[in-house]
Amino acid sequence: MRELGKFVVVIGIITTLAGLAMWSGLAPKWLGRLPGDIRIEREHSAFYFPIVTCIILSIVLSLLLSIFRR
Repeated sequence: MRELGKFVVVIGIITTLAGLAMWSGLAPKWLGRLPGDIRIEREHSAFYFPIVTCIILSIVLSLLLSIFRR
């Protein structure tokens, strides 16, 4: 159980650092603006769902985790 706790803390730190990097503007400009991302803008509202970006990030993270698992 201790190792699971350490793993969760490490994942939390990595997620926080990645979030801070993206928030500060270090993220690539294409991230979130790929073809296929859903964007609906009306007069008083906007809806945005980066579906393609989510799929690509999921694939990349799955590959990284499978590499580190070995």
